[in-house]
Amino acid sequence: MSTGKTRAEYGQTSSTLWGPYSLQLNPSTSPLEVSMHTLPKPLLREFHHVFPEENLTLPADETCEFLAIPTNQHAVEDLVAIGDKIEQEKDRCLNVFMEFANDFCRKLQQAGYWADFIDPCSGLPMLTLNCNKVYSEVDGMECCLGYRSYSAGFCKILEHPLWGSAVYPATMFVYAPRDVVQQLLERY
Repeated sequence: MSTGKTRAEYGQTSSTLWGPYSLQLNPSTSPLEVSMHTLPKPLLREFHHVFPEENLTLPADETCEFLAIPTNQHAVEDLVAIGDKIEQEKDRCLNVFMEFANDFCRKLQQAGYWADFIDPCSGLPMLTLNCNKVYSEVDGMECCLGYRSYSAGFCKILEHPLWGSAVYPATMFVYAPRDVVQQLLERY
């Protein structure tokens, strides 16, 4: 790679199964960077903290496994800044992710698998009931994609290797066969 970026900065970690790839969900929005990962130990611990097993209804299918599907959107604005334009951009990115994640997870659920996504605003699961532990999108992106972060006061800020802090991270989790998940992602 001629840019001097390391493999991890481009999202290729040992947990990476697919991607990162850009999905153009809508001609009027920027592409969504999506990848699929196994859950490395730190992320698996976090997953079970956020999604206690007693709250999950999992299919009895030996080909299923827990997978993380992190997404990143290139924001028009640097999301570390403040102001009305920044809040509007965050809302735009939230709406793009929520529409995609809801559609993706519903399709997997209709096929008989478990799927959920994290609300980027609260850090809480959207579909699984009785889960009240917060998931850290920044920590997840560091673990799955090897992206860096930095501290700004009490907040951790994700630094995308190409977009800097003009990035909107959000994650989905599934319990399904890898090939089923990949085939569904490739349809977008």
